[in-house]
Amino acid sequence: MVRDMTSHTQQEITDDLDALMEVLPEFLQQALRALNEEDELLEVVLDLGRLPEARFVDREVPLSDTEVNEEDIQYVASRIGRFGDDNRAGLERTLHRISAIRNREDKIVGLTCRVGRAVYGTIDTIRDIVESGNSVLLLGRPGVGKTTMLREVARVLAKKRRVVIVDTSNEIAGDGDIPHPAIGKARRMQVKTPNMQHAVMIEGVENHMPEVIIIDEIGTELEAAAARTIAERGVQLVATAHGNTLDNLMMNPTLADLIGGIQSVTLSDEEARRRRTRKSVLERKAPATFDMVVEIQDWERVAVRPDVAEAVDAILEGRFLPPELRYLDEEGKTHIEQMSFPEAEEEPARPPSREKVMRDHPLAIYPYGISQHRLQQVAIGLKVPIQIVDDVADAEAVLTLKNYYRKRPHNISEAERKGIPTYVLRSNTVTQMENCLADIFGVPLDADPLSAAAEETQRAIERILSGARSAELLPQNSYVRRYQHEMARQANLYSRSRGKEPRRRVRIFPKK
Repeated sequence: MVRDMTSHTQQEITDDLDALMEVLPEFLQQALRALNEEDELLEVVLDLGRLPEARFVDREVPLSDTEVNEEDIQYVASRIGRFGDDNRAGLERTLHRISAIRNREDKIVGLTCRVGRAVYGTIDTIRDIVESGNSVLLLGRPGVGKTTMLREVARVLAKKRRVVIVDTSNEIAGDGDIPHPAIGKARRMQVKTPNMQHAVMIEGVENHMPEVIIIDEIGTELEAAAARTIAERGVQLVATAHGNTLDNLMMNPTLADLIGGIQSVTLSDEEARRRRTRKSVLERKAPATFDMVVEIQDWERVAVRPDVAEAVDAILEGRFLPPELRYLDEEGKTHIEQMSFPEAEEEPARPPSREKVMRDHPLAIYPYGISQHRLQQVAIGLKVPIQIVDDVADAEAVLTLKNYYRKRPHNISEAERKGIPTYVLRSNTVTQMENCLADIFGVPLDADPLSAAAEETQRAIERILSGARSAELLPQNSYVRRYQHEMARQANLYSRSRGKEPRRRVRIFPKK
């Protein structure tokens, strides 16, 4: 189904590029003017001992045959504002951003001078959404225009409502105490240091009575909790977060709370049969903080999830709920397309999830911190085609452990940046791998007493590690008990069997 939105505005772009040019050394200014492509310029990069270069939308161009020296870097640094704790600075009353790279002695050895542009008319595709009063979360890859769209949202909503912007890096309203005109009548709260963003979010609601709070880059658990607090007070939230799609956000343990959080639930036998699923399933933990999610695909095309709670539930249940696609045509007219699928002639025994499709080639998996041999054995047992790859760039999926994911190593961050699905396992066990591969390929798992016992043992271990004094498991035969003792030993815990057959069971304790 396709429908048109006849109202549209012409996009207008302002960038005040001369202000940024003036802080650059004269030879770089001349080189940039000689290129005569200022409208396409994204940033100028200066790295000590390397050639300076200009980055455009589709290419990179060296600006000189002479390497950048310390005087060039100091020339720029002395003409801009003070660098904050996030190594970002700006030019007063402009949207340009200068980011620094420092060495171990805290000396600046590199600068990224990014052009900031105010683009009016960028929210035509979602204007009805942001004006509806619902809380909206914007997602998209770096550089796709999330902050630019957020700035325009602030300007449009401030015409009729009280809008407060929490501007952590002065990227929305520019550097200096006087905000850039691009935010209209919206008020701007600056943040002294990035790790205080969550506190300023709450302060804005408590002190300034906003109807709308706008936040750029929610990235920590404290900020996610603050966003939930704000939403519960009836204030509309419009924010951006790290992640390309709703699926990416669900796989991020830190930010999953924004869409309600995800928890593992054990169903009764009767309920599992009714649902045609395993006994252990994933469900949404709480109401979503945001009502809608907008996935920005490019400047003129977005995918809208009009009901976040319903979309999350559908993904967890293995159903595909198509998003609403919105795009601008060559005349600047907005079109809304609702994807639809013909009904199947026969209902499948198990509904496919977002990854559950028939494959004509093995799934390329990059395991990070995962036993490759064990993963291969699990795949053979499930009869699913996988291929272990050594480079994340060749992967179609990434498997890692929770403790590794929290540290955000380079390979995991690179996979998320490229939009590669990342699956986070609680532990390096066969059961966890079986559940993950079964979910990816849509393979039903038969009820296995050993798997069920392993799941129970893993939950008991997690309770002990969280501070519980002991945990007693269900009665099992001697073979299963040996397996449970081994799991406890690997977790560096103490365990012993108690009781008489057939009620003999394992009890787990912390080591003193």
